Amino acid sequence: MARGGVNKSTVQTARLALLARGENPSIDAVRVEMGNTGSKTTIHRYLKELDETDMRRGAPQETIGEELTELVARLAQRLNEQAQEHIAQAQTAFDTRQSALQDELIATRNELADLTRRFTHQTGELEQQSMRLLATGEQLQGEQTENARLRQANQDMATRLEDKDGQIRSLEEKHVHARDALEHYRNSVKEQRDQEQRRHEGQVQQVQMELRQAQQNALMRQEEITQLNRANERLLTESRSATRELENHKDQLSKLKLEANEAMERLQQSQTRQALLDERLRSSQDEVSDLKQRVTEREQRSRVLELILIKTELALENLRKEPDTHDAPPLPPDQA
Repeated sequence: MARGGVNKSTVQTARLALLARGENPSIDAVRVEMGNTGSKTTIHRYLKELDETDMRRGAPQETIGEELTELVARLAQRLNEQAQEHIAQAQTAFDTRQSALQDELIATRNELADLTRRFTHQTGELEQQSMRLLATGEQLQGEQTENARLRQANQDMATRLEDKDGQIRSLEEKHVHARDALEHYRNSVKEQRDQEQRRHEGQVQQVQMELRQAQQNALMRQEEITQLNRANERLLTESRSATRELENHKDQLSKLKLEANEAMERLQQSQTRQALLDERLRSSQDEVSDLKQRVTEREQRSRVLELILIKTELALENLRKEPDTHDAPPLPPDQA
């Protein structure tokens, strides 16, 4: 007994499918084609009956029509499956490539934004350093002006001290002359000594007072010169410190300029990479357009095959409607 669902029609369908693929319709192949159902004895019996029928009558028009219809249907289905498979593969490759390009483009844009921020920050620092350098230069110029003024004051003080020294020497010379005159007066005019002595002593005391006053003034001027020299040394020290600080600021400014140039180069490289990524994205879009066009062509071919299938079915239907003179079996030789 055959299992449920296995009959001569199902065996015939499996046999025709194997023949359409160019395979040998053996018992095992037919059973596999039917989904591993049915006993081999039943399948063998049905195959034998089908072979005997083909040998007696040849392939009927209905069998040829069914084979042709099934062959065209399978061909259209396989073409459609292949087209869908190619479309799916192309779409998957495009999505993967587009996702990678978008990720790379986002990373490049983020890097570009970071470089822009760093460049802006470094530009601000450069401007601040320039302002501090300008202020330091102005301060240094003021210190140099003050130093020049103090030097001029020191020179003026030295000149005045020389003048005082000259006055002291002049007073000393006057004192010497006065003593000589006193001796001369003492030797030549003894009789006027008593009268002139007090006046002379008064003059001597006045001269000595003037001398002491001049010496005190000279000491004060010397102390002022010492203070000026100390202030001058302090200003020189501050000037050297300001010069070193100015040199440090110049070095920092040079480093900041170098970093700014490097940031500009990285910015230009990022812009170049972004342009390349945009070009690759446009190329991918062109490839997608090409794939879409190929899909459209495959769909058109599929529609053409469907039309051919419909025309074939109509032709087969017309063949079925025509009277078949070859269906009658041949007469035995004794009746002929």
